[in-house]
Amino acid sequence: MKGQSLLFYSFFLFSGFLCDGDESDQHGTIYQFQAENIDGKMVSMEKYRDKVVIMTNVASYCGYTDSNYNAFKELDGLYRDKGLRVAAFPCNQFGKQEPESETKILDFVKSSYTYTPDMYAKIEVNGPKTHPLWKFLKKERGSSMASDIPWNFSKFLIDRNGHVVARYSHSVDPLDLEEEINRLLNA
Repeated sequence: MKGQSLLFYSFFLFSGFLCDGDESDQHGTIYQFQAENIDGKMVSMEKYRDKVVIMTNVASYCGYTDSNYNAFKELDGLYRDKGLRVAAFPCNQFGKQEPESETKILDFVKSSYTYTPDMYAKIEVNGPKTHPLWKFLKKERGSSMASDIPWNFSKFLIDRNGHVVARYSHSVDPLDLEEEINRLLNA
C-alpha cells in the first residue's frame, strides 16, 4: 500500500498538481517559438523577452486596416521606449484581403503609415497549416471566444514574461488596450 501511495503522490507532484507557483508559470511562453520575418529570416520570439507585445494577424485590404495600423503607430510612439512591440503576421485566409507578396505588403505598410511594426512572413492562423506560434496563442486564450481566429486583426497581448494574458477581437480598437498595456509595462 505504501508503494501505491508513493506512486500516486509522485504522479501528482510531477504532473504539476502540487505547484506553488503562479498559474501563468504552468503555461508555456512565446519564447519557445520562431517565425520567419518579412525579409525571410528566422526570428526567435526570444527577441520579445522583457517586452510587452501585441501579436496580430494583418491584411492590407481589410476594412480594419487603416484604423488598426494607425492605432498601432500611435501606441508605438507612446510606449516603444517603455518596451511595447507590435508583431504583425500577414494572413490571406479572410476574404483574400492579403494577396500580395511580402515585399509588396512591407512597401504598402511603410508608404501608407510611415510606420512599420515587426513584420513577419505571411502565415495561416487557422486550419491544418496553422503556424505553431498561432496554435499556441489560440490554445492559451481560446476558451473565452471561439478558438479559431474569426477575422483579420485579432490581437493577443503578451506580458514581459512571454505569457499570453489576453485575446481581443478584430473589432477592438488597439487604443482600447492602452490601460492594460500600461499595467503590463509597469508591472
